[in-house]
Amino acid sequence: MASDRTPNRALGNVIAEAGSTYYALAREIRAVAAEAGQRLSTSPSAVAYWVAGGMPSGQTPLYIAEALTRRTKRRVTVAEIGLGSTAIGGGLEADPLAAIADLGSSVMQRRRDFLGAAFTATAVGLPLSYDHEAVAAALRAAETGGSVGSAEVAAVRQLTETFRSVDERMGGGHGLTTVTAYLTDTVAPMLTARFPSAAVRSEAFGAAAQLACLVGWKHHDLGREGAAQRYYLLGYQLACEADQNGHAAWMMRALTHQALDLGHPRSCPELAEAALHRAAGKVDRQTEALLLVTCARAYGVAGQGAKAARALLAAEDAMTDTREPVPAYAAASGPVTATVASHMGKTLTAMKDHTAAERHYRRSLAGRAPGTYQLKHGLTMANLGKAVAGQHRHEEAVGLLTRALDFMGGAVSDRNRQAVREIQAAAARYRRRDVAGAASLNQRATEVLNNQA
Repeated sequence: MASDRTPNRALGNVIAEAGSTYYALAREIRAVAAEAGQRLSTSPSAVAYWVAGGMPSGQTPLYIAEALTRRTKRRVTVAEIGLGSTAIGGGLEADPLAAIADLGSSVMQRRRDFLGAAFTATAVGLPLSYDHEAVAAALRAAETGGSVGSAEVAAVRQLTETFRSVDERMGGGHGLTTVTAYLTDTVAPMLTARFPSAAVRSEAFGAAAQLACLVGWKHHDLGREGAAQRYYLLGYQLACEADQNGHAAWMMRALTHQALDLGHPRSCPELAEAALHRAAGKVDRQTEALLLVTCARAYGVAGQGAKAARALLAAEDAMTDTREPVPAYAAASGPVTATVASHMGKTLTAMKDHTAAERHYRRSLAGRAPGTYQLKHGLTMANLGKAVAGQHRHEEAVGLLTRALDFMGGAVSDRNRQAVREIQAAAARYRRRDVAGAASLNQRATEVLNNQA
């Protein structure tokens, strides 16, 4: 019996434009889905089926569109390829306050189209062309609420810090709906109020931006990268209302680090440079150091070694200047010297300089109290173990990875689980080579994973 399906010429045309084989596209779709926390078994025959008129199920149309976006290096939508419409977009909103409500509803209702949304590579550079003035006018027109003063803003900051400190110990999945509801139901309405001064208004939007960034971080920690990106972009828009220089640059930094963590460095050097240019001379030197090391990391991953080295030296110089206080948004990342050292280690790891990376990871560990920064301590210890292994000191690496596991139990964190799985894989390799302690390391990693299930 002949098929009554109509071939999807729109999809076929974009695949042809991308110059992609069905095999390569299927592999890219699986990679995009994995970033969103979903394991797909997409094969070339599945791609052929869709081109012939079949419909992919669930969130797969979103993953296909993102895979083709990366292949064509332009924005491809599910509507363009004949696979429906996107309920949750990936751009910057004309009304950030409405976006807070929409995103909050998606989280509270556990909407799979949002929580399973893929990270969008082309959205990384959206701040570079953002029209802040048009959005600012709309936000000022929405100021119809009651009166809000410094006390209310201080309460938001205090609660955000409480949420953040718990997150450091328990992981991004702990209290996510509570934090989201607070942003949606309490903080967003506050932003429509009448403020006693422009300074208080800026403080209010700055506090909201910090909270949105925390919600984004919690999704990132859970491996929900599309959701995290949406909240980071929202945080950027709110930060522009607070401080177009320092705070907005800080949110550009968050977007850059997410893309680097996921292995999508294409827009990162440009975005990191724009953030540094925006903030240089307008923020304290320690915050500038944090932006400089972001540039260094983007350069290192992009293979621009000379630029990375210069940025690392500049960051090391800037972080020693402690004459001015660090703003709240930057202080939230923890001790500046420890954060800079950690990212220096990551930069040098990408550049294959494991000896220098080891030095910086050790400095980062010394700068953070493990009880306060439980998750960061464990992940940094694991990175130190990898740096030592890169120098062929394998028994020492086993010991460091074993110590890393001491900080990795009990957290609701996908990043944490991924790190434990990597330790487990390393232990298996070491067991085959009869490295001392490998069997015990494997058993410990298995126990931690079982306790996290």
